[in-house]
Amino acid sequence: MEHLKYTKSLCPICFKVIKAELVLESNIVYIRKQCEEHGYFEDVYMSDYRWYKRAQEYERVGKGIENPRTKRSVGCPFDCGICNEHKSQTLLGIVDVTNACNLRCPICFANAAAVGYLYQPSLEEIKAMLDNLHNNVPVPTYAVQLSGGEPTLRDDLPEIIRYADKIGIPHIEVNTNGVRIARDIEYLNELKKAGVSTFYLSFDSLTKEAYVKMKGADLLDIKLKALNNIREVGLHSVVLVPTLVKGINDNEVGSLIEFAVKNSDIIRCVNFQPVSFAGRIESSKLKEFRITTSDVINNAEKQTNGKIKLEDWYPIPFVAPISDFIAALKSRPQPTFTVHQNCGASTFLIANDERTDYEPITKYVDVEKFIKEIAKASEVLHAGKKTEGKLRAIAALRHTKLGVSASLAKGFLLSGTYGSLGKFMAKVVMVGDMHFMDPYNFDLERVERCGIHYAIPDGRIIPFCSMNTLHRPKIEQNFSVPLKK
Repeated sequence: MEHLKYTKSLCPICFKVIKAELVLESNIVYIRKQCEEHGYFEDVYMSDYRWYKRAQEYERVGKGIENPRTKRSVGCPFDCGICNEHKSQTLLGIVDVTNACNLRCPICFANAAAVGYLYQPSLEEIKAMLDNLHNNVPVPTYAVQLSGGEPTLRDDLPEIIRYADKIGIPHIEVNTNGVRIARDIEYLNELKKAGVSTFYLSFDSLTKEAYVKMKGADLLDIKLKALNNIREVGLHSVVLVPTLVKGINDNEVGSLIEFAVKNSDIIRCVNFQPVSFAGRIESSKLKEFRITTSDVINNAEKQTNGKIKLEDWYPIPFVAPISDFIAALKSRPQPTFTVHQNCGASTFLIANDERTDYEPITKYVDVEKFIKEIAKASEVLHAGKKTEGKLRAIAALRHTKLGVSASLAKGFLLSGTYGSLGKFMAKVVMVGDMHFMDPYNFDLERVERCGIHYAIPDGRIIPFCSMNTLHRPKIEQNFSVPLKK
């Protein structure tokens, strides 16, 4: 056994902050901790040390926001609001518009039927939450996800989208199970006209059996119908979101990637989310079901016959130098991906014109040399040499063989606009992994650098993993009404 580092975590029984240690044993990174009252706990933190070691190379600690809504008092993660010691900006703001849902999924953490009360903020409360996110300093929240529950149960969702657009949020996505947009194309058209940017579509499997086990119903045809309707109304941005559970659908990583490529006329990304465990669970079951980021990466390599290798993936803060460059180019701060290096990973795929095959972007771009060149260009721009900085950025494109996509990348680097980024993203398929935490693998370092934040009606902004591990029940109860039968 080899000691890697000390951190802080939670007791999964009493939720007290306790000391924790990351250790390496047989190529697996474990998190181990001891609660004085409830004893010893152990969980897999990362299943493959190769990825853990690689991810640490790209650590980037940010500066947070200048107008925190709360101050550090009791200590992380109980001061969430965001407190003055949080180290990342809001990269994606989430507003739960309801906890009502038209499904009864056993693995869901936000379901009115399961908790027995209805949390459904008023339209005015939602507008205030969107305003609050957009008022972050020095960088407003440029991307918002309307979530739940099932947000499409609200008939006023188009009005919410229009308001987000009105106040200057350029990226507005709807997190959905797809049921209503599969059955009601007129409502889908309303969402399109209102200005929705992307559908974040729960899409766990290409088999009916997996849906029955995970969601309690055969939903495959509904998911496919939702995608067809999105295509029919002329929308071109869908993120497929498979929640991965070991032994149920973790054998479909490769087939889901292939499906995304075949439908890349509308699918921009497939974002895998290893299941997180809320509440108490037997240690034997935890070991049986736990999936980590490196499991997703290794499954992708095995199930694509080596087409996507571990070396093709990078942790999220790898791209932070691009934000530095755009900030220097436009002389104003930009959203910077300074989330913790163990929170997730991604790669990009380049599909052929027929969408029948693909290669990872690393086949066309020496991404590490490209990023280093962009970092140098950023330093030159910050020194006040704008022309030289732009020329250095253009020179970085010599590390690419992307043809049309290279010209689109050049357009983005020289303009730094959301529209130019969208044109580039339309030519690639992103494959991502976000491993959200639960009480068993909770790491306070990760929470302090979280970039996905919930806005809530009382004016606070709360990091994703602390919201769903600690704060959600109390917040929703405070702003809820009893659920009618």
